[in-house]
Amino acid sequence: MPKIADRIIALCGGPQTISEWLGISPTSVYRWTYPRSSGGSGGHIPQKHIEPLLEAAGRRGIPLTLQDFFDDAPLPSAGKEKKTTPAPTHIHDAWLAKAHTLSEALPYMRNYAGKTFVIKFGGHAMGKAELAKLFARDMVMLKQLGIDPIVVHGGGPQIGCMLERLKIKSSFVDGLRVTDKKTVEIVEMVLSGSINKDIVWAIQSAGGNAVGLSGKDGCLVMAKKLRRKKRDEDSSIENVLDLGFVGEPAAVNPHILETLKQSDIIPVIAPIGVCPDDMTYNINADTVAGSVAEAMTAKRLLMLTDVVGIKDKSGTLIPELSISQAKKLIADGTIEGGMIPKVETCILAVQGGVEAAVIMDGRVPHALLLEIFTEHGVGTLVRRA
Repeated sequence: MPKIADRIIALCGGPQTISEWLGISPTSVYRWTYPRSSGGSGGHIPQKHIEPLLEAAGRRGIPLTLQDFFDDAPLPSAGKEKKTTPAPTHIHDAWLAKAHTLSEALPYMRNYAGKTFVIKFGGHAMGKAELAKLFARDMVMLKQLGIDPIVVHGGGPQIGCMLERLKIKSSFVDGLRVTDKKTVEIVEMVLSGSINKDIVWAIQSAGGNAVGLSGKDGCLVMAKKLRRKKRDEDSSIENVLDLGFVGEPAAVNPHILETLKQSDIIPVIAPIGVCPDDMTYNINADTVAGSVAEAMTAKRLLMLTDVVGIKDKSGTLIPELSISQAKKLIADGTIEGGMIPKVETCILAVQGGVEAAVIMDGRVPHALLLEIFTEHGVGTLVRRA
């Protein structure tokens, strides 16, 4: 019968998964199954890994208990007939659950094969290493299943940290960073440099193939200066706000993305745009994702955020909205604050030809897979009607 280490490794999803949970190499996990004479653990889990493995499994709803690390049935005595011992019930149930999930996903795989999905990656999903690794694996899986993912990422917190390190002060107006010439150079360095390449490398480390782009590459995102007005509360006069080098998409040239779609390469886009007079602009990543989805006539625009989705006035998640319903919720104040521009991005994308847009909680492991390949999905879906 399988030894303790064999059973636990199978239950948790294999050596690669456990190595990522514990921060050790897959080879170290394999050694748990080796005999002690070969430098292994003799089929047992080393004591130092038991508690971290229990915690990691518990966070993912895997039915692993402390007893499982010590409950090894005795080997049959010499001369007695060997009997096949069935897997423990909870392990058997876990296997069945995985099989059911795969079976449920099949019609969605068929429906989405060959379609483009634009994913806005940001918030805590991007800031936490473990969630970022899971996101990269999900991107590779989508590509393997015939879906064409396009990633657009943000990076506000990382930009803030770099500006602070360089002792460059920044200010915000209505949630938008005022960006002068010096600041936009730092913004481009952080977005197109470190963040973009980290995501590309994470996807490649997960077995995929990715390339980093910004709006400057292939004239992907042509920008124009963002102009906002703010009403003075005392005089009721509207003043034009100068946010510096903050822009919005004027046009998206999908040629480079259409070319990459014919390959096994996953595009990863930094939200930097350029205008005809060669000025560089910092653009909100949500806005870039919506414009790219529209230009590619994507099947889905998926917005990974730090909220579960759109809620009604009682705080209950709304699973689906039409464009008209979403506009009413904005008008009556149900949708407010930072959620308004995200919902408006979804509305514009759907009006522009995207089949549907989804706002979901990127802090949930594998949230994308749950949304795409299960009947119930996650978050709030916005469609035309």
